[in-house]
Amino acid sequence: MLAGGLGGARFLHGVRALLGIEGGPGPTTEEPDGITVVGNTGDDLWLFGLKVCPDLDTIMYSLGGGLDEDRTWGRAAETFNAAEELRAYGAQPDWFGLGDRDIGTHLMRTQLLEAGYPLSAVTAALCQRWQPGVRLLPMTDDRVETHVVITDDQGRRAIHFQEWWVRLHAEVAAERFVMVGAEDATPGPGVVEAIMTADVVLLPPSNPVVSIGAIASVPGIATALRSTEAPVVGVSGLVSGAPVRGMADACLSAIGVEPRAGAVAVHYGARPAGFLDGWLVDLADAGEVDEVAAAGIACRAVPTMMTDHGAAAALVGKALDFAAELRSGQ
Repeated sequence: MLAGGLGGARFLHGVRALLGIEGGPGPTTEEPDGITVVGNTGDDLWLFGLKVCPDLDTIMYSLGGGLDEDRTWGRAAETFNAAEELRAYGAQPDWFGLGDRDIGTHLMRTQLLEAGYPLSAVTAALCQRWQPGVRLLPMTDDRVETHVVITDDQGRRAIHFQEWWVRLHAEVAAERFVMVGAEDATPGPGVVEAIMTADVVLLPPSNPVVSIGAIASVPGIATALRSTEAPVVGVSGLVSGAPVRGMADACLSAIGVEPRAGAVAVHYGARPAGFLDGWLVDLADAGEVDEVAAAGIACRAVPTMMTDHGAAAALVGKALDFAAELRSGQ
């Protein structure tokens, strides 16, 4: 799987449930089998000297039983004493909420990075605590950041994606996205191998621009998606022209893609020029199936709302069945 944050995590709960793979905090040195996740690191940023990896942490916390499910980000049973102290000092930025438990993760990550370990090794070490039941691989060990070009009362400028998303709530129109550092980045250890040797590659309902798009912006990853022998099946995160959650519509509009399930599939493209073999849309978007098929991508309308882990598992089952049909040429 290629995955962003919450949408990827919810889909992964379904994958794990369907395959009967357990997860959760506990001491073990066993390497999880079956599921490899290439996680987006384009959202990463440095705050107060700490390396923060929002999407990797959301996947790790969610699958490990530590996510605040009500807020859908950060740690459960969180407190914000450190953030309150920083605000009292007037420290900036004050718009990104770092909880006290969450800071513990970032302190550990930063300490290991400064000791010379790459992000991939650090992520593996952090997962030893959370036992997410998947092998979580950062898309790259190199620094890649998603920046957004906007025009506001300060003029035309580029800001970090997190500022646009969290502070501005995507209310200032994005003119374009820039994956800073992506051109010079290399895929993280094991990423290309995982894609090339997979039985199935799944693209969950993650943001097509700043999650899946960010991952594919690293040279070598898109090439692997286009050339793997595994069927590549994606799931739309838009239903009836609107994202299930988040602001993917604002991201798509910025790159000139209509916020529709069918338009996203056409944007990804059919292999080998693109990287899709199959695409699942919600039943509400069944009218877009023919548009996707005309672009050379097999398409099917199914229930896509992941209201609970059972619904997520059912959606994953349909994606895997679809992939099996594509592999057999049906």
